[in-house]
Amino acid sequence: MSAANGAHGPALRVLVVEDEAHLACGLKLNLELEGFEAVIAGSGREAAAHLLGPAFDAILLDVQLPDVSGFELCQRLRDGGDHTPVIMLTVRAAAEDRVRGLEVGADDYVPKPFAMAELLARLRAVLRRQSWERAQAQTAPAEVVRFGQAEIDFTSHRASSAGAPVALTKLELDLVRYFTAHPGRVLSRAELLEKVWKLAHFPNTRTVDNFIVRLRRHFEPNPDRPRYFVSVRGAGYKFVPDRGLLD
Repeated sequence: MSAANGAHGPALRVLVVEDEAHLACGLKLNLELEGFEAVIAGSGREAAAHLLGPAFDAILLDVQLPDVSGFELCQRLRDGGDHTPVIMLTVRAAAEDRVRGLEVGADDYVPKPFAMAELLARLRAVLRRQSWERAQAQTAPAEVVRFGQAEIDFTSHRASSAGAPVALTKLELDLVRYFTAHPGRVLSRAELLEKVWKLAHFPNTRTVDNFIVRLRRHFEPNPDRPRYFVSVRGAGYKFVPDRGLLD
């Protein structure tokens, strides 16, 4: 049995979106040695064409592409409802860039240069996590939260507001989950960054503020006068649900 498939199943398919030919070929070779099926795309447009065909199990996505940034391509995927695991590859090592990758829906972020063993380990980790989440979705009862005119199903990753579908990134979904799991409690920006973004001691608090603005646009009847995602001056934010959720 190979590292990338079951005893009788097909090899897992990985799309390598990388415009540096030597690096793309090296990634393809190493992936195939590990039992994966690897397909190379040298641009965002070429990647989009491949994504119209048979599904991929994961995407290795370079940030700096010749026609579109990896951030933008990942955002387009998530906005279109494609939740294929994405690992972003980039020479940018700044924390702000890692945060941006997570914000657009990437599952992991690996700065160049990287050790192939580490990349393969991270790839297997996101694939295991996705497999576990799929199994949970099939066997666990639906986990649904409702407040106001909003309904969020954390099991199926679906959300709606006033009956209209709302497309949430994984990070937005995780943020709503954390708020609704702690109703009425003031949550500091530092706590949210650590528990939701998995970034301890990260100084850019505007990241949290920007996401709160997005949640308000999605779910508040009047985003300028929030009822559910409320600011607490000097302390952070709290989720104020309908009374029924607190009973």
